[in-house]
Amino acid sequence: MATVRVTDIIRRVEDVLQDTNVRWPRLELQNWINEAYLAVVLLRPDANSKAGAFSCAAGTRQNVTTTFPTALRLLDVTRNLSTGSAKKVIRFVARPVLDDQLPAWHAETETLNIQYYTFDARQPKEFFVYPPAQAGAEVEVVYTAAPGAHALSEADLDPDTGSAETIKLDDTYMTPIIDWVLYRAYSKDAEYGANEARAAASYQTFNAAIGGKTQSDSAANPKALSEVT
Repeated sequence: MATVRVTDIIRRVEDVLQDTNVRWPRLELQNWINEAYLAVVLLRPDANSKAGAFSCAAGTRQNVTTTFPTALRLLDVTRNLSTGSAKKVIRFVARPVLDDQLPAWHAETETLNIQYYTFDARQPKEFFVYPPAQAGAEVEVVYTAAPGAHALSEADLDPDTGSAETIKLDDTYMTPIIDWVLYRAYSKDAEYGANEARAAASYQTFNAAIGGKTQSDSAANPKALSEVT
């Protein structure tokens, strides 16, 4: 859940830069906040994961953006939702398994009851279902969505009197967002040796924060904890 305001990020960044809308205009900082969201999601697709009902096209090949235009990549297909279906769970299967055992699986009878899905990371917005979907079949998918962007005015970005609009990611990503904005701000003045070093340090801190969160989330994963003997 996001409770940190965009202006909170602006204030913290300006405190570090020791600048108040002079060398680094707030509209510019806002652009880098928007950029930070995409940088985070690139490394942590779960940072902006969503779940929803996906309407299948007839056949096996599906594209998650037909129902969710902001989707960046598929994360999971969980269950059948169609009225008239058995509402059973859907499991992942490696495509070579289907190809080897059912070479003509793309041509089988279309149905509302999907049993399996398969996914190739090289085509992150597409997936295949088995058996082939009947037009109108509905399944629940989990996907990464583009976080969107702020378009606040300079007055709205004032830390003291500005907007209460919150950041687009969970509050736990506040520090990496700040580090990314500092990296981009110092890169603007990278011709100065000190700022070039600060830019590099901020970028490293950003990556370290994302990596550290990945490790801590993995350690606290309920599945991982259930496997501890």
